[in-house]
Amino acid sequence: MIVLSTSLIGCARKDSETPTAEPPTAAAPVTSEQTPASTASAPASPEPQTYSASADDLLAARLPDEESAAGWVRLFDGHTLFGWEITGNANFRIEDGAIVVDQGDQCLMCTSTSWGDFELTFEFKADQETNSGVFVRTPLKPENVTSDCYEINIAPDDNPFPTGSIVQRQKVDGEAAGPQTPTQWRTMSVIADGKDVTVSLDGNVVCRYTDPVDLAARRIGLQHNSGRVEFKDIKIRPLGMQPMLDAELSQWKKYPEMEGTFTINDDGDLHVLGGKTQLETRQSYGDFFMLAEYKIDDPEMNSGIFFRCIPGDEMMGYECQVNNGFKDGNRLTPLDCGTGGIFRRQDARVIAGENGQWSTVLLHASGNRIAAWVGGVQVSDWEDTREAHENPRKGKRTSAGTIMIQGHDPNTDVLFRNLQIAELE
Repeated sequence: MIVLSTSLIGCARKDSETPTAEPPTAAAPVTSEQTPASTASAPASPEPQTYSASADDLLAARLPDEESAAGWVRLFDGHTLFGWEITGNANFRIEDGAIVVDQGDQCLMCTSTSWGDFELTFEFKADQETNSGVFVRTPLKPENVTSDCYEINIAPDDNPFPTGSIVQRQKVDGEAAGPQTPTQWRTMSVIADGKDVTVSLDGNVVCRYTDPVDLAARRIGLQHNSGRVEFKDIKIRPLGMQPMLDAELSQWKKYPEMEGTFTINDDGDLHVLGGKTQLETRQSYGDFFMLAEYKIDDPEMNSGIFFRCIPGDEMMGYECQVNNGFKDGNRLTPLDCGTGGIFRRQDARVIAGENGQWSTVLLHASGNRIAAWVGGVQVSDWEDTREAHENPRKGKRTSAGTIMIQGHDPNTDVLFRNLQIAELE
């Protein structure tokens, strides 16, 4: 069996600045940010964990088309901790398709990506006396839960903030929270929309809270405090997405002097045909989520989504690749970076798109962190540690730039639809 292996150490981080065909490892803590303080003496560091996932494992984690087209992605693929960062010495691990923790420092395991307005759903299971939680819009080290983040508690009925409460902000009635039992999987959803936060348990709204201030987009964190807790089926989608396509392509600038063409067909799809060319947004975007469905018929056919581009220049930006080819029948070895890979920076860890079918990409850019999901499965997670430069081909660019759809060569024949974008603040 061909597998993708990732190691999770939870103590140091190293990112390559050069392109690599090797699958990226699961991220360890960003050393520039402090970790949550422990209230007890620190135990010995947990043993490093190595996880393997076959291409079949990752493909099986893809979401149904209607879910991914609505912007839903998985934060946990069920087999690896790709896209997560452990902030202290706690034994976060994977057991039977779930993230489990029950020993070590009080700390968080956070997404490497930042989320502003979103809908989050997950299943959890906690021992009777477990005190845990899910932190949203959180830094790696929240110092004050009344101002730094929202802590959605997982705790017994007699806790000052039972399950579903927002700690130090709004308490849920113990009866509404329901009892904790070690064998019971429960479903929680969290909607953060501007200043409003809504928490549901098993389909019932138990908490509505409006913050006097609007918290910035930050990470999602799973907490180890005390006791055993498990998490699985963790999915999220960004809110506030705005359409980017209309029949006149009014939000875009064409370059008729270039060889290829961009047209809207009778189905409302964007048809990219032939020649080296680009279609550029009139607006510039800095930090954002961008959703796109694409369809290509030939595994060697090539397009791309360029972003933070130098306005008016020829595709001088970062590139999220659009290419479904892979080598030797192995979807873990992209032919040409792979859809969702960051071209010349990080290959997609699996080819999740299907030729001849509509597939979905969700692209994320926040500061110097770039990530992408295809079919709901995260395929890239890259941190640009280069020196700052106006041109992303030559260095790190965090300032806003335009977005460009690429026509790669005379053989390009690609369809796009459902282009949407939400800016992060």
